Amino acid sequence: MKKSLLIIALLSVTVSLVASCGLRPKTTDTLAAKTEQMETAAADTDLAPDFELPDLQGNSLKLSSLRGKYVVLDFWGSWCIWCIRGIPKMKEAYTKHKDKMEILGIDCRDTEAKWKAAVAEHQLPWLQVRCPDEQLRTLGVQYNIEGFPTKVVIDPAGKIVKVVVGEDPAFYTFLDELFAQ
Repeated sequence: MKKSLLIIALLSVTVSLVASCGLRPKTTDTLAAKTEQMETAAADTDLAPDFELPDLQGNSLKLSSLRGKYVVLDFWGSWCIWCIRGIPKMKEAYTKHKDKMEILGIDCRDTEAKWKAAVAEHQLPWLQVRCPDEQLRTLGVQYNIEGFPTKVVIDPAGKIVKVVVGEDPAFYTFLDELFAQ
């Protein structure tokens, strides 16, 4: 009986963790179809939706101020295990490609103190801003955020090139291929 309760409790915790990061299992075909839809939508529209959020020093940073370079928007949170697990690969990608791209970490669903502590603890070298919950609703709709992390690649002209939901090694392969040209 105790063993059954323990198994049920462990399953409940696992389901809760997956749900808290907002990730739903998706097949590669589903991700590819979603990315293709976003790429098609990006081709039909002008620019990625602009926004302005506070950085670590409390200054406002506007997405449009980063035009001229590729920008990776990384929607993340210190509470998201997959976001934290992906930091080493993001650091590698940033070191490898920082002359051709900028990463803009967008912290979601954290208090200011937790956000700043996570940036310091994980020594994140790229730009960081914090997205208040009320603004996350708008950005979530504009960027079709279904889970965390979500990475959005924007070209130097400001158009969305690729959207990746979850921590996917294909994202880093995409960056390597994009910047090998």
